[in-house]
Amino acid sequence: MLMPHPAVLRKLLEEYEAAAVSEPVDASGEPGPRTRDLAYTLCVSTGTRDVRQALETARRRLADASAPAPVRDGAHAGVAD
Repeated sequence: MLMPHPAVLRKLLEEYEAAAVSEPVDASGEPGPRTRDLAYTLCVSTGTRDVRQALETARRRLADASAPAPVRDGAHAGVAD
């Protein structure tokens, strides 16, 4: 599965959260079209089928992407001995 760049995923997440708060729901209580479109895109981007799972997965991936890479003992990345 292709994984979106963290910056793209972060922007999607921010846009979804803003739309979910600011866009009015329709008469049946469903989210507005922008929120639905962003929910769909988040699901596709995270390989999920439910927006709640997509949000969890996106947040987890962003947290993993911002965590520092582990350093191996005695290994110096990109430095020749």
